[in-house]
Amino acid sequence: MDLDKLVPVMRRLAIEAGEKIMEIYNADDFEVKTKSDESPVTEADEAADALISAGLRAVFPDVALITEEQAASHNLKADTFLIVDPLDGTKEFIKRRGDFTVNIAYVEKGVPLRGVVYAPARDRLFITDASGQSYEEIGPFVPDTPGEMKKISVSTPDNEALMIVASKSHRDQATEDYLAKYKAKDSKSAGSSLKFCLVATGEADLYPRVGRTMEWDTAAGHAVLLGAGGDVVRFDDHTPLTYGKPDYANPFFIAYAPGVELKDA
Repeated sequence: MDLDKLVPVMRRLAIEAGEKIMEIYNADDFEVKTKSDESPVTEADEAADALISAGLRAVFPDVALITEEQAASHNLKADTFLIVDPLDGTKEFIKRRGDFTVNIAYVEKGVPLRGVVYAPARDRLFITDASGQSYEEIGPFVPDTPGEMKKISVSTPDNEALMIVASKSHRDQATEDYLAKYKAKDSKSAGSSLKFCLVATGEADLYPRVGRTMEWDTAAGHAVLLGAGGDVVRFDDHTPLTYGKPDYANPFFIAYAPGVELKDA
């Protein structure tokens, strides 16, 4: 993969998809349907998926493409692939709470090497460059013209006063029980893959996820966190979270800044 070619394409498509999503988000009403797994899908998910998929296939026709909204792609198996969640945080979108993102990532041999996470309603965009370093771009976000890039890096955690971020829509008792094992200075909630990015920028030290996720939910945020010096491990044995798993389903996991003393499950 030509990473110098890939990164600008991912960035442009994420911004163009974000523009399409916001057109629908700001409309008086939009259609919401229910998928076979009972999860919601909107016309914004579908429009963003069509735009991103067409754009990636046009430039990288020989690279496998896995996307949440195309069930047939979930049967593909490859060592190298692009993986997309065109609108992560659909529940946040439907409730008009703003914490939704466009996620595009590139995975090689189980590792999400490059990614972009764009939160159009929050005016925040996080991206890895061709070398793998992560940045937050300062808007306005113009598809073909990158703005100011601010290098980001994880915090140096204080285990006596950790900053913790957890899911806004999926914060359950199991999560609370695990978080109780840490000494927290503060705890905040955020939706979608923004939680990875808050750890990547040092706004949080720790994000545990005790609940179902899919690889398209996490790959882009995981890549951004890796490029900022952080890591993501399995909840059960603290080994690296890898990609290309059967059905693209994740185990529970922990995203964190090195220096956090991880507690057992």
